[in-house]
Amino acid sequence: MSAERAGAAQAQVRRLVVKIGSSTLTNAAGQLDASYLNDLAAQARQLVDEQVELLIVSSGAIIAGLEALAMPPKRPDDVPTLQAAAAVGQIELARHYAQSFELQELRLAQILLTRADIQNRQSYLHARDTLYRLLNLGVIPLINENDTVAIDEIRFGDNDSLAAQVAMMVKADLVVLLSDIEGLYSADPRLEADAELLEQVAIFSAEIVDAAGEAGTEKGSGGMFTKIEAARMLKAASIPTVICSGRVTNALLSAARGEVRGTRFLTDGDRRQAGARKLWLALAGPIQGAVKVDAGAARALRERGGSLLAVGVREVQGEFAPGSALDIRNPEGLLIGRGLSSYSSAVLRSAAGLTSTRLTDAKLLNDQDTAIVIHRDEMVVF
Repeated sequence: MSAERAGAAQAQVRRLVVKIGSSTLTNAAGQLDASYLNDLAAQARQLVDEQVELLIVSSGAIIAGLEALAMPPKRPDDVPTLQAAAAVGQIELARHYAQSFELQELRLAQILLTRADIQNRQSYLHARDTLYRLLNLGVIPLINENDTVAIDEIRFGDNDSLAAQVAMMVKADLVVLLSDIEGLYSADPRLEADAELLEQVAIFSAEIVDAAGEAGTEKGSGGMFTKIEAARMLKAASIPTVICSGRVTNALLSAARGEVRGTRFLTDGDRRQAGARKLWLALAGPIQGAVKVDAGAARALRERGGSLLAVGVREVQGEFAPGSALDIRNPEGLLIGRGLSSYSSAVLRSAAGLTSTRLTDAKLLNDQDTAIVIHRDEMVVF
């Protein structure tokens, strides 16, 4: 990228969310790498000096806890040990960050979240307002999932998803996912020597999704697939995403300036960002099921911004109640959107493929019901 283009890209970034994975934060011995944190803090200082507001979503609490407890760095299998390590590690992780960032005269604030905090609209708004106030005060939020209390039902599952939620919450200009590999490849580079780095991704095709591999190390809970899912969510919010190696010199600075070698997920320049409440409705809660739609319905959703009607539904997956969040998949099974269902799974299975007239004739609708399965105001299309 030319210096002129890089400068233009950097000028547009005024609020940046960076996610740092456990494998990036640790050294070969599985311990927190103080020199890496010092270097990260120096990059943060430069960004702050350039008037960039920075939010950090950091993994590493469990690793830090295991180190402090003199336990093996391998991730424990049992939940109590995981949560105990997280309880110790949150303090250790924050302490390491604070020490490095104090060298650059930067102040941090720790924020611990679970999906339950995001699902509840009131707590979501309070968290958002707190983040905004911290940024106004010149404080860098250091954010992590609250592993000490999180259970499967309220877990984000990985910090890539958490970073996407935070970015949408604060309307970030860019999300940078620092990883232990350079980005998304055409195939798994650990298995295929001729795999090519995909430097730009504009459309989430089946090939792109298939190219995502599994978790790269035992230190983390995510992998390339979770990064793809995060980038897909962020595309709906018109927020670009960069995946790159966190161990490259000045990786964060270069990503902010559009110069880093990695994968950049583009947004639709002519497509208006979905409203904040709409994004929250469709993406904050756990996914309870899925619907597979026909080609005509998929085109209507993506090209005309219509609602999903029962006539366009071909398959219903899972068991769910009205108001549940559903994945919307095209005939090939590719995820193309999410939204809140007007139907229960039982009723939707009976209504799938039927027109409004046939629904009424079958007595599946009454005067208050609708043939709309997911209304466009409660749907986000990727």
